[in-house]
Amino acid sequence: MREEPAEEGRRWLDQAREDLRWAERLSQEGAHYLACFLAQQAAEKGLKGFLYAQGEEMVLGRSVERLCRMAASYEPEFGQRAQEWGLLDTFYVATRYPNALPGSLPYRVYDAATARRALALARAVLESVSGRLGAGG
Repeated sequence: MREEPAEEGRRWLDQAREDLRWAERLSQEGAHYLACFLAQQAAEKGLKGFLYAQGEEMVLGRSVERLCRMAASYEPEFGQRAQEWGLLDTFYVATRYPNALPGSLPYRVYDAATARRALALARAVLESVSGRLGAGG
C-alpha cells in the first residue's frame, strides 16, 4: 500500500539525496560520466517526489524538463527552471551506452567540469523540492 502523499514524496526525495551523495563521491573518484547520470537520476526522483507529495498517483517519464513542466502546475518556479534543469536530460542515455557517442565512450567524454555542472543542477532541483516539502537534510 502506498504511503500518504507527503510521506511518499519524502521517500522519493530521500532516495534522490542518496543518489546525489553517490554522484558526488563518484565524481571525486574520477567517474564523471556516472556522476552525470546519477545527477540526472537524483533530479528526476526529486521532482517525482514533489509530484507524489502533491497527490499525483502515477508519475511517468524520465525527462527532468517534462517533470518540471508537470510540477509547474503546483509551483510556477519549476516551469521557470525547466529549460535550465532540463540540461540534465542530456545525461540520461549518452553517459551509459557506448553507441550513444559515435567514435568515443562515455568515460572518455565526460570530465570534471561537466560533472560539477550536472551536480550543481541536481543540487538546485533537490534544494527547491526540499524547501517545498519541508524536508530538510
